[in-house]
Amino acid sequence: MIKDHAGSYRSHPPLPWRGIRMRRLEIGSDPDATPEPAVIPVAWPEQAAAGLVALRASPRLVEAPAAASAWIEPIAARAAAAGIEDDLANVLHHLLIGRRGAPSPGIWRGVPEAIPGFVLNVSQFLDDAQQFDTEGFGEAVRTAVIALSLSNPSAQRLALGMADLAMLLARLDLDYASDAARSLAASLAALLAAQADIASAGLLARGMAPGCAITTAPLPRTCPIEAVRAAALRAQGQAQALGLRQHLSLTGLLPPGPVEALLGVETIGIAAPLSALNGEGKLATWSRARLAASGRTAEDALAATIAGADPFGIADRAGLQAMHDAIAPFCTILPPLQTSLPVRTPARGTARDKLPARRGGYTQKVTIAGHKVFLRTGEYPDGRLGEIFLTLPRESAAFRGLAEAFAIAVSLGLQHGVPLDDFVDEFAFTRFGSAGAVEGDAEITQASSLIDYVFRHLAANYLDRHDLATATNDDATAASSEAPATPLLPLDLPAAEGSRPRRQRPTLKLVS
Repeated sequence: MIKDHAGSYRSHPPLPWRGIRMRRLEIGSDPDATPEPAVIPVAWPEQAAAGLVALRASPRLVEAPAAASAWIEPIAARAAAAGIEDDLANVLHHLLIGRRGAPSPGIWRGVPEAIPGFVLNVSQFLDDAQQFDTEGFGEAVRTAVIALSLSNPSAQRLALGMADLAMLLARLDLDYASDAARSLAASLAALLAAQADIASAGLLARGMAPGCAITTAPLPRTCPIEAVRAAALRAQGQAQALGLRQHLSLTGLLPPGPVEALLGVETIGIAAPLSALNGEGKLATWSRARLAASGRTAEDALAATIAGADPFGIADRAGLQAMHDAIAPFCTILPPLQTSLPVRTPARGTARDKLPARRGGYTQKVTIAGHKVFLRTGEYPDGRLGEIFLTLPRESAAFRGLAEAFAIAVSLGLQHGVPLDDFVDEFAFTRFGSAGAVEGDAEITQASSLIDYVFRHLAANYLDRHDLATATNDDATAASSEAPATPLLPLDLPAAEGSRPRRQRPTLKLVS
């Protein structure tokens, strides 16, 4: 028996969910949270259960069908009262079941949001025959606009955005930084914006707002999926013919959160993947999809990597900027790129550049949530970081050994030419216990883990990336009433005001 949002009881899930095999997991909303029960479809990834736990309005809504009904049924009731005859509830349920789309956290929890949002997982609209479901995508966009408007009638700005663009491109065997990838992304963004305009104009026809003029931006001349461009062109024509819409703005990318986890999204928004590996050191889902689309094996990719090639098409700063510029005309809320994004440089080769017997560096002593840590660095004569040592005097022998082995692995990578930027991008904001207040470092006052502290500290002292030093985990969910205040997409990190000298301890010095 499942108690729904209205307080009545039902013995069966909503019709769209019937017949779907489910599984029960015990999982926390984040790695440090207490595990809670969640029931999700067998086809969903495990991270979706964590997203469900974080999004549901009540701990009693353990099962995904009940948690979905808690926010869908009130919207469907308002649609019926307003005379909207569309099969709104079934469409929303099917979007969620197929992991094609879901609304922002406030909709799930029944909490008003300044800018209600809806995330569309674009990779889920591509079938195995490489055909993009333009009709389904358009219906999803229109349904999202109506649902958000009914949930929060006073909101004049909505944020409908894409997610997992990198996975879509990987399944099509397109390099993220290619012209074809940008033209497809721009065409999709244009289709999303035009369909949102059409839905908003339909709401205006019901007398719900004074009206705002509809304008459209030019489409790319070509597109690797021509059906997407053609659908966008038709939708733009329909939107222009309607002339006015209800909302001031409709498109945008909000800070990432549990919605992306629920949908199984691997890369946020239009972000590029920064590594072919996942957090466990294995091939990421998108990189395996890229190999499958190109007909190559993991052995082929390894051989290409050893030869100095990039078999996956990892984007650099120029590629990120170009994609951002391609999307910008069709997306109202789009976090700007940080101008100081690091440029990825290839490794210098397999030869190890050993440090001299006598070297500079420093020792930093801190306490993280009551756990004492000593970080020691070793430098080349030109000041570059060449090694690190981690000492945890009060931890177990096993944990001390793991920390020392990790430090040796990082040191070997640095000495073989792996840029420190790469380590920072991979390990900053890693979350696991112990986490909390940092004592002994005036610049970094909070850390989500030992590894998080180490690499944000190194970024500040060796890369002048003080934005990372002053960032906190609370920045991940902060947003203003108009746009994200501190966007945490891989495309952008918040800039810090002011800076201190790069390093104040050029020689070895013990800090007690």
